[in-house]
Amino acid sequence: MVDVLLNIKGVSRSFTAGEQELTVLNNINLQICRGELIAIIGASGSGKSTLMNILGCLDKPNTGSYFINGQDTSSMDDNELAALRREYFGFIFQRYHLLGDLTALGNVEVPALYANEGPQTRHEKAKKLLTRLGLSDRLDHKPSQLSGGQQQRVSVARALINGGDIILADEPTGALDSSSGEEMMKLIQELHRDGHTIILVTHDPHIAEFADRVIELKDGEIIADTQKRIPAETSSLIADRQSSQASMKINWSRYLEALKMALIAMSNHRLRTFLTMLGIIIGIASVVSVVALGAGSQQSILDNIASMGTNTIEIKPGTGRGDRRSERVKSLTADDANALKILPYVDSVTPTVRTNVAIRYASETVTGSVQGVGTEYFRVRGYALAKGQYFADDSIDALEQVAVIDANTEQTLFSDGSALGSVIFLGRLPVRVIGVTKPIESVSDNSDELNVWLPYTTVSGRILRQNYVNDITVRIDANVSSDVAEQGIISLLTMRHGKVDFFTINTDTIRKSIEKTSETMTLLISAIAFISLLVGGIGVMNIMLVSVTERTREIGIRMAVGARQTDIMRQFLIEAVLVCFCGGALGIGLAYLIGMIFTYTGSSFQMIYSSTSIVAAFACSTLIGIVFGYLPARNAAKLNPVDALARD
Repeated sequence: MVDVLLNIKGVSRSFTAGEQELTVLNNINLQICRGELIAIIGASGSGKSTLMNILGCLDKPNTGSYFINGQDTSSMDDNELAALRREYFGFIFQRYHLLGDLTALGNVEVPALYANEGPQTRHEKAKKLLTRLGLSDRLDHKPSQLSGGQQQRVSVARALINGGDIILADEPTGALDSSSGEEMMKLIQELHRDGHTIILVTHDPHIAEFADRVIELKDGEIIADTQKRIPAETSSLIADRQSSQASMKINWSRYLEALKMALIAMSNHRLRTFLTMLGIIIGIASVVSVVALGAGSQQSILDNIASMGTNTIEIKPGTGRGDRRSERVKSLTADDANALKILPYVDSVTPTVRTNVAIRYASETVTGSVQGVGTEYFRVRGYALAKGQYFADDSIDALEQVAVIDANTEQTLFSDGSALGSVIFLGRLPVRVIGVTKPIESVSDNSDELNVWLPYTTVSGRILRQNYVNDITVRIDANVSSDVAEQGIISLLTMRHGKVDFFTINTDTIRKSIEKTSETMTLLISAIAFISLLVGGIGVMNIMLVSVTERTREIGIRMAVGARQTDIMRQFLIEAVLVCFCGGALGIGLAYLIGMIFTYTGSSFQMIYSSTSIVAAFACSTLIGIVFGYLPARNAAKLNPVDALARD
């Protein structure tokens, strides 16, 4: 009984050439039995290559049916046809069609990779085949390092790695010299004796002499089908693969291999890869740097305004600014200030009593502000000492007549020398100057005013003769909400007084305004930086589209040896994601380098990096790789194997 392996019924194939329809195959009927060695011959343009492409599932007929081992291919999708190429066929191309980035061993392993063979198994099989073909010393050589005959033998080994039940050889000796050609034909005959069904496509009658059966084509039709000799009995190599195909599960090694191939492709095209990354690097570095600059700027501004006393809450007697009775309310005391110090969110507290008196030194007399304050006043208001010292708690307890003056007062009264140690008169009270503060730009103090600060007990007891304070100022910890702190202060004082006979002034409005403005500016600049990242993503897509065009032949080879559309898409998508991911990592590194430059220049300004922005940058770069890599990957997967192989 004849065992029909390939069965073609009424197959026709035509192509559109301009406005005309060119028929290449016309109503072909052909049966090929298992174990035959067939030569398909004909002049150039007779349709023999098209017939071979249809036999090998690289192309589809316009009409007719094609059965492989009883399976009808007419209703199969691209992935099912890829499975047939992977499981039944082995291709030996005239121009070898080896992947230039891979070694001989790597080229042979490719079909087994797409057949889900494990790394160790396919490595051993490929090595065994190459050794059998006399290439044991060329395993690690790339195609450019091999002769034509050696490349063709690598092509044969690749055709056999998955079994190669049916070997399709397109002009197998066309690119070889006569000696290498004879060796190739001897090898083909040996494979035939091993049980392989072999179909040769050639225009050389001498090559056709090796075949058991010769089919001649002319103008797309079979004009002769000559059985020269009955093929010898051969063992069947074909197993039922349908069940294994149905039970095939996702093999995660595919992703690892796709990653490996992506790394190889990136390594072999370093300049192109770097230029592709450049847009992502700049975009990610811009986003991370802008966020760090914004955070650093905001912190610097907040530190500055904190030093000016703007994160403070003032407590005054009365029920509000317009309360006319506030001067008669004398319930605020220094004990209230001491009680407020125990609150966890309070940084420092000072009671204040104030008056305006004549300030006299020698023959110079001016009018200035005299304030009785606590030891923490200068921290509350953000003053820094230029020279001398502040008064201590002992001075407050002893009502000492010591004073700290500002730079304006020193310049006005002591234009010819230093004020330290000098005695000035506040009205009739003599006090000794022990410290001078630096000039300060404060939002709450008049920079032109003359200020003299004494212990509040001294002013209350020796000048004003009062036992209450005019107001209390509290500096809040920078990490605590001023609104929350204000409510805590009100609750404590209400409990102490038994009623609300005071009001608060929260001077944190400027701080909040600065924070809001800074966040808005950071968001605006980040949006601009994100646009540059988007442009970088478009650049990735363009470069990947160019890469698909450049690597069309590689895609065709992979499809011919059994790669699914998902395999091709996965490879290019992983490559795009990898480019963006590496670009993101380099971009973050560049952002940190910019921060180091700021530090080494001696600038007091520091960039504050946000882990959120860094994670977001990585996620964004990966997302860009997926989004902008999808179209090129999809285009690559949709290529027609025949067209791809024909591309130079």
